[in-house]
Amino acid sequence: MKNIIVGQSGGPTSVINSSVAGVYKKAKELGVEHVYGMVHGIEGFLEENFIDLDDYLSDNNNYELLKRTPAAFLGSCRYKLPKVEGNEDVYEKIFSILEKHEIDAFFYTGGNDSMDTIKMLSDYAKEHNKTQVFMGVPKTIDNDLPITDHCPGYGSCAKYIATSLREVIRDNASFSKNRLTVCIVEIMGRNAGWLTAAAALAKDETGEGVDAIYLPEVDFELDKFIENIKKLSETKSSIVVAVSEGIHDKDGKFICELSDGDRSVDAFGHKQLSGTATTLANIIAKETGFKTRAIEFSTLQRAASHIASLTDINEAEMVGEKAVEEANNGNTGMMVTLVRKSSNPYSCETGIYDIHDIANVEKKVPIEWIDLDNNQMKQEFIDYAKPLIIGELQPIYKDGIPQHLLRK
Repeated sequence: MKNIIVGQSGGPTSVINSSVAGVYKKAKELGVEHVYGMVHGIEGFLEENFIDLDDYLSDNNNYELLKRTPAAFLGSCRYKLPKVEGNEDVYEKIFSILEKHEIDAFFYTGGNDSMDTIKMLSDYAKEHNKTQVFMGVPKTIDNDLPITDHCPGYGSCAKYIATSLREVIRDNASFSKNRLTVCIVEIMGRNAGWLTAAAALAKDETGEGVDAIYLPEVDFELDKFIENIKKLSETKSSIVVAVSEGIHDKDGKFICELSDGDRSVDAFGHKQLSGTATTLANIIAKETGFKTRAIEFSTLQRAASHIASLTDINEAEMVGEKAVEEANNGNTGMMVTLVRKSSNPYSCETGIYDIHDIANVEKKVPIEWIDLDNNQMKQEFIDYAKPLIIGELQPIYKDGIPQHLLRK
């Protein structure tokens, strides 16, 4: 391979830059001349908005700083490639740009929709006898890509959620029974509840943890929720509940829509979700008279590089390296996967899998891992998730604040 290009797409994570670092590192080991970065993903690519990563990462200090930098260093996008039929000019433009810059391999790190981009480009290349190869590098805090055991980005987000919830539990328990507060914490997750399930990791050796967990895998029943809060109030002086932003009733109506009806959609047709915790807090306050508090972790959970999981960082770098290795071997239309060999002791390897079985497919939390009677997670989930949050990579501080690598 003479030259390659890597891009980032979709919602950022605290470790997505480690995958870019891995792509760069392995490419240079293999003698690749130029490792380009798309500025703002495929959208920037179409404008030929590139940077040469040598300008940033040839300095090993910057390489290490990149691994400690949250969000998308290259810039992300939510641009959806159109279908080929009727839009051949878009695809011809993409391949003419690749040929112009003598780019042999295209790497895209992202989630479900990003893998769809890899699928469409690799299919077009095959059908039109193009020589470039296309590899997907998994990334999503939602942990909902199929085939792979888990996704880079999830472990660090789960670590943030578990840590923050443990702190919220301590804070909420500061007052006496006569100031009982119901704290409802909203966690990202539209259709898959992997992130909210991570609330179960907040439980400590005393057995104290969140009092209930509600995932979108299970239809939400408002009456039962209210009754559960009332029952908990009989024995507890503090109540903390974790809910996915995407919880919905049996008819598919999002709970956040109980407070307002009109919501915008993104380029992929996804309805914008927020306000679930606030909606439920207001309902509980009205129905019970209890003091309530709503907390929405929002982007904090995916941006918290200061508490990223070292396991997650290392695996994000691994999948970037593996993608380059496989592209160098001539593989295309594939996504790198993480293959768990053991949970105790934890051991994980990389593999690759056909992108057609991955793109636009969501993996949800297995129902058998959910304790439906107690609104909690079972031990099977704990055993799955706990190894993914282990370890820390110390930030590089200056004047008391973590430093990040920025694009010029």
